[in-house]
Parts: sequence; structure tokens; C-alpha cells
Amino acid sequence: MLDEIRNTRVDKVILICVLLFSLFSLLAVYSATHGSRVAAIHDNFYKQIIWVVAGLLLFFALTYVPLHIIFSLAYPLYGILLVMILGIDLVGSISGGAQRWFEVGGIKVQPSEFMKPIVVLTLARFLSPEHANPNRLKNLLIAFAIVLAPFVLVLKQPDLGTSLVYLSMVIPVLYWRGLSPFTIFVVVAPLFAFLASFNYYAFSAVILLISVVLYLSRRGKRVAWTVFVMNVFVGTLSPLVWSGLHGYQQQRILTFLGLVEDPRGVGYQIIQSMVAIGSGGIFGKGLLHGTQTQLRFLPAQHTDFIFSVLAEEWGFIGSLAVLALFFVFIMRAIKIAASSSYRFASLAAMGMATIFAFQAIVNLGMTMGIMPVTGVPLPFISYGGSAMLTNMTMAALLSNAITQRYF
Repeated sequence: MLDEIRNTRVDKVILICVLLFSLFSLLAVYSATHGSRVAAIHDNFYKQIIWVVAGLLLFFALTYVPLHIIFSLAYPLYGILLVMILGIDLVGSISGGAQRWFEVGGIKVQPSEFMKPIVVLTLARFLSPEHANPNRLKNLLIAFAIVLAPFVLVLKQPDLGTSLVYLSMVIPVLYWRGLSPFTIFVVVAPLFAFLASFNYYAFSAVILLISVVLYLSRRGKRVAWTVFVMNVFVGTLSPLVWSGLHGYQQQRILTFLGLVEDPRGVGYQIIQSMVAIGSGGIFGKGLLHGTQTQLRFLPAQHTDFIFSVLAEEWGFIGSLAVLALFFVFIMRAIKIAASSSYRFASLAAMGMATIFAFQAIVNLGMTMGIMPVTGVPLPFISYGGSAMLTNMTMAALLSNAITQRYF
């Protein structure tokens, strides 16, 4: 087995991380579903085995696909997935009040998950040519349009967590391509203005800070006034955007900010998660011995809150091992992006590294109560077929980028 790994074409670090992630996933899902009287939940462990095996086969297969073929397929696959996401409104499967899946032969397929690597590849392909300078307004608008199209469609399902994953990688990829710091400021400032607009004093402070940056940048009065007015206008949109959120989304945000108490709703999820994490201690309670897990006090314990299962049964040491594995994996992805001389591969690697980092940070923050509950799964470890295949695909593309770094 070791000889096969040494002689394989895949990147060794990525492969070892993927294998360890798969092991952690199977152990955690087994514990989270063990003893459940609900057959659908109990069978999820066996389904996860199938998804892990299928994902590993996909991982090895995609590693050998030439990059020029991946480059040529980016646009067509992007179009196909956009159509599939649109088609969910007509024939999609509704679960938990959300319409996100196609159901084929009892198997649920979530196109929005598969869109994650495809939107990265599409953006990387668009930005790859020398003339696609993101500092030009036309190119910048097209780049954002590529991401905003699936963002809006998935947000309507509604799936705020997945839609935010798309947005998370835009700025890092554009910066990697050469977007100037001032342009990044112009793009990002409205976000801070919007978030601060819910409080008069916070909004005033942000607008003042923006004004200072504009003055120091010395970009000219026309540019400065345009950016200033734009941020003030964005701040006035907060009531409209807030009213457009679904009730459960408003409740999650208010609970996270501590403005309302919801111990039987979203607050219950966070409370039980934090209890499970804290009760694990240094070495944990042991596999199948976590009380929060085995007594089913944890919500969505095999999906969104899978880390709470790990923390309770594996303790601080086990949790630290999982965090270290994610750190190694993401740092390797960034190194791959930096070492590739093929711009398409480099941009794609940076985008995927950002997506993995964003999902891991949001999920871990959610389980620890320091971020709102958004439904973002923990990459590779949470239960889910579409998510597992998507993560394996992105890992394979990272490995592909380093083994075919010159093109």
C-alpha cells in the first residue's frame, strides 16, 4: 500500500489529508448515527461509506485528467449547473422548508454543492488570459457576475450558507490575479458600511474611516465622492435587506448577537453544541460514550454539528488533531497556488483553498457559538453525498494543479 502511494501521481500531502479526513468522517458519522431508532438516520453510516469510496475513486480519476481539458469544460459545466439550479424550482425535492435537491432513485443530488468547484474553475478560466486584468471595470464586473449568478439563485432556495461560500473566494482570487488594494477597498467597504448601518454610531464610525482612507489615497474628488456616496447609499438599504430575510435567518442572527434568547430554537442548538464540546475535556469520553451525542441532545449531529461529536468523544487532543489536519491541508493548497506557473491552475487552487478555509472556519465557529448558525457543513467530515463528492473533486483538482504545475 505504501509503495503504491509513493509511486502514484497524486500529491502525497493532499492524499494523506484526504485519507485521514475520510477516516475521521466515518468514525464521527458512525458515532453520531449509532443506536438511532430512526432507520433513515442509522443507515447514514453505510451510505457515508459508499460516498467515501466513491469520492476516493473520483479523486484518483480526476487527478489524471489533463488541465487543458478541465479548462475547456469550465464554461459548459457552469452553464449546465446554472440550469440545474434553476430547474430545482420545477422538479426539486423539498426538505425542511428548503428546495435544494433533485431526487433520483432515492438519492438526493444537490447541484449547489457541485457548483462550488465549478464557479471557481469558471472564474479562474475567465481571469487566466493576459488581457483579463481585474483592475479594469469591465473585467471586474464580469468576474462578480460569474459568482453572483449562482449566489442569487441558491440564496432563493433558500440556502444562505452555500451562497456565502461562493462569495468567500471572490476577493482572494481577484487579489491573487493582481487586483489593486484600493480596488479591494472600494469593493469591500460597502459590506462594512452595510453591516454597520444597523447601528447609528457604528455606521458613522465606518463612514468616517472610509472618508479618511479616501482622503489619504488621493484618488481625485470624483472617485472619492463616488465611493463615499455609494457607501452611504448601501447603508440605507439595510432595512430593505433585513425585511427580505426569512424569519429563521433573522432569528439566527439576533440569537447570535445576543439580542434575543431562543433556548428552544436556534439557541438550543448552540447551547447543546457548546455543552458537548466543553464536556469532552482533554482526552474525551471515548467513541460511543458521548452523552450529548448518544442521547440525541445534539441537533444535526451527523451533519452541521459533527465537530461537536468529535470534541465530546475525542476531547481537546482529538479536536486539535482535526484542526491541525485542516491547517496542513489548507496551507498545502495555498502552496500549490503559489508554486504553479499555469495561471489557471494557480487561480483555481487559491479559490478552492479559500472555500475550504471559509467552510471550516464558519462551521467550527458555529459549533462553538461564535458565529451564526448558517448550515455550512464541515468539509470531508460532515455526512452528505453531494458534499463529499464535491470536496473530493476540489482535493483532486488541487493535486492535479501541483502535478501539472507547468503547462
